[in-house]
Amino acid sequence: MADPVRADELQEAVAVATRLLENIERVVHGKSDEVRLVLTALACGGHVLFEDVPGTAKTVLARAVSQSIEGSLGTRIQCTPDLQPTDVTGLAVYDQRTRDFEFRPGPIFANVVLVDEINRAMPKTQSALLEAMAERQVTVDGTTRPTPRPFLLLATENPIEYEGTFPLPEAQLDRFFLRTSLGYPSASEELKVIEDQRVEHPLASLQPVVGIDEIEALERATTAVYLDPLIAEWVVRLVRATREMSATSVGASVRGSLALERAARGWALLHGRQYVVPADVERLLVAVLGHRVVLTPTKLAEARQHGMAAVMRAFAEECLALAPPPSAALEDDPVPAPVEE
Repeated sequence: MADPVRADELQEAVAVATRLLENIERVVHGKSDEVRLVLTALACGGHVLFEDVPGTAKTVLARAVSQSIEGSLGTRIQCTPDLQPTDVTGLAVYDQRTRDFEFRPGPIFANVVLVDEINRAMPKTQSALLEAMAERQVTVDGTTRPTPRPFLLLATENPIEYEGTFPLPEAQLDRFFLRTSLGYPSASEELKVIEDQRVEHPLASLQPVVGIDEIEALERATTAVYLDPLIAEWVVRLVRATREMSATSVGASVRGSLALERAARGWALLHGRQYVVPADVERLLVAVLGHRVVLTPTKLAEARQHGMAAVMRAFAEECLALAPPPSAALEDDPVPAPVEE
């Protein structure tokens, strides 16, 4: 079993998360909630799928996360139909000097990996990412190699341009810890972006503010955030409700329950709390479960007509109606987590 996390370590983890968030917001303006979602995935060892139009700072966000962690390596994989699996994982190259094969690691062996337009890669190449995402390891030529820690994969999809793409299968979508979008900035934030890049890009001067060991401590602290048994039962009821509701033909799996519980802990910690409240679960419901369900043909038709965001709002409302939240007393008087002093 893991060593217990003390109260002071939880406070230190909150400070680490705050420094990380403030540093990233120096270059990504007006997207605090979305940045917190990415950092929640980082703290929980998960991965993020962005469904967004081009030019909304997804690459900037990935680079900002990498540059904010001292000693972190960030890479970018631009997906195209001719991208091969070995272009992602690496391959063994024959070295004439040693008369032996030497493994050359691919871009997947990094701490922060941006997979741009993942649905433009062939299914065989998409599947090359599965092992790394699910098990934090890559097997090439019969040899298994671990990915670096921490390991965060950010993948993007363009939701308005599907020509020449290969949609991700449900089994691979389920590997993503959460799905979100950044969206366009407001007019004032867009003006600030222009001003910030008048001389040089602000990424050029972004300095690291945390170390890799502090990120690992953040991961450990997330598991110690208190989750009341009533909220844990509610998480399970919410996920089971997705299997019964009229909007879905296939509901979320047990992996959805695990992800929602872990995400709620990480989200609470990113907000400076050592306990989870029902509002945390409600905020994360669509981000964690929305891509883990298969909508009915009727709902898919509604999504094409009114947009996926409207359908997801209705999905959340139906889910909460089938599994209402526990007593509001949990919001006012949470039970503190037992910690070792």
